[in-house]
Amino acid sequence: MTERARALTRETFRSLGVRNFRLFFLGQLVSQVGNWLTLIGQTLLVLHLTDSGVAVGLLTAFQFVPVLLIGAWAGLVADRSDKRRLLLGVQVFAMVQSFVLAALAFTDSPPVAAIYAVAAFGGVAMAFDNPARRSLVVELVEADDVPNAVSLNSALMTSARVVGPALAGLLITTVGFGWCFALDGLSYVAVIAALVRMDPRRIRRGPVTDRGKGQVREGLRYVRRVPELWIPLAMMAIVGTLAFNFQVVMPLFVTRDLGGDASTFTWFFSVVSVGSLVGALATARRRSTGVRDVVVTSGAFGASMLVLAVTPHLALAFPVGVVIGVASIGFMVSSTAIVQLRADPVMRGRVLALQAIVFLGSTPIGGPILGWVSEAFGARVGVAVGGAAALAAAAFGAVAARRSRAAERSGPVPVLEPVA
Repeated sequence: MTERARALTRETFRSLGVRNFRLFFLGQLVSQVGNWLTLIGQTLLVLHLTDSGVAVGLLTAFQFVPVLLIGAWAGLVADRSDKRRLLLGVQVFAMVQSFVLAALAFTDSPPVAAIYAVAAFGGVAMAFDNPARRSLVVELVEADDVPNAVSLNSALMTSARVVGPALAGLLITTVGFGWCFALDGLSYVAVIAALVRMDPRRIRRGPVTDRGKGQVREGLRYVRRVPELWIPLAMMAIVGTLAFNFQVVMPLFVTRDLGGDASTFTWFFSVVSVGSLVGALATARRRSTGVRDVVVTSGAFGASMLVLAVTPHLALAFPVGVVIGVASIGFMVSSTAIVQLRADPVMRGRVLALQAIVFLGSTPIGGPILGWVSEAFGARVGVAVGGAAALAAAAFGAVAARRSRAAERSGPVPVLEPVA
């Protein structure tokens, strides 16, 4: 390896030199693979039991509606809490949920309503996990390394997406759905052990928010005053509702429009994730990000989705899937990094929870809609709707950012007044 290559490698993976972040990274890597076993297993199990796109869309709604309903409060809890301790409790709760799902799947004919109910409990865990976990990432490294840590965390998530869906497909076709969920339950041991082994003294904790009235509304007012926060969040609401519902549209697109089966879908999902991993590592050396990056990546994501919608053969869908992976993770990393960097530490949990609400919480709205569209008009139309939404979000972001810059030049930026 040349000296230049070694320097690029050190720069790309510099946050892994921090012990606490390294523990977090390795524990999450195992756990996130397990999470994808459950996400893919649930989707294909419901599709197997019902053969209905609407039913798959409803599953997605049950998975993510808790984020929509309690996400803002969960972010406030993260701001008030020791995030490492909070995550320990959440991981134990999620582990139990996975084992309950495994017990259902091992029965001969599990009721779909019970699967929906357990998925909703998983959504509760997700609502608390998301802001706490992403806030903790910022506290594990120095401020200059936050963009790198965010990108590596995204690379971690996408690495899990490469392995998890393919492993889920192998398990489903060989030993059945139940083992997907059981192995997910066991995977939580890794992240729990990592959190226990962290050195709390080396965590760069932000200020803890004291209890008080109106703190959720205070977070909303804060976001509205900062263009670098509300513009990406508004874009994410559009993209999350109609473009990022991969679990609803892609199984139907691959199995019905392209003539594949459940195993083909898991391989296609893994190929998309390979593109996401490449995109995440490519952005890991970036030390700053702005609204323009969010706009460009949203546009690229939308364009690649539209190309996929008109792709005639499965063989051609795989290379397009790589491009979708690169563009989609570029959008996610840019929009996440700008929120984590720009948010006041006192507000970070609430801002990240709001991001989860507009992204994950929008899924219960878009999932059933896209399930119905795909059922009524074909999954190609569902894919095309997602592509058009991402392009519309890019256009909105570009216009809003330009107007915000013009407003800044014409007068002083409003300052957030402290709330008594």
